[in-house]
Amino acid sequence: MRGVLILYLALIAAFPVAVMATVLPVNTYRAQGFAALDCDGPISVLFFALPALLIYGAGAILLYRKRKWRFHLAASLCCLLVFCAVGWNVAAALRESYGPASVEACA
Repeated sequence: MRGVLILYLALIAAFPVAVMATVLPVNTYRAQGFAALDCDGPISVLFFALPALLIYGAGAILLYRKRKWRFHLAASLCCLLVFCAVGWNVAAALRESYGPASVEACA
């Protein structure tokens, strides 16, 4: 029971990191209103996204395995939703950074 409590505390503590990874813009120039390419790469998104993906992916798997209570199953589904939201932003950042227009201009 203590392990599950520590897992829930870790998920709560990592939630601000997951929110930052989800709401960070893929292209900072486009977010400011300029039509320019961002040659910095996806590091600004990946800095917050990798820990969030690891923690919430592990949380989804571990809580799904302990589905003795329905609350654990619901929490596992919430972890999966956060994992997918962060993963969507990571995929968009990688697509923006390694797209054909960015490869030509930023090389």
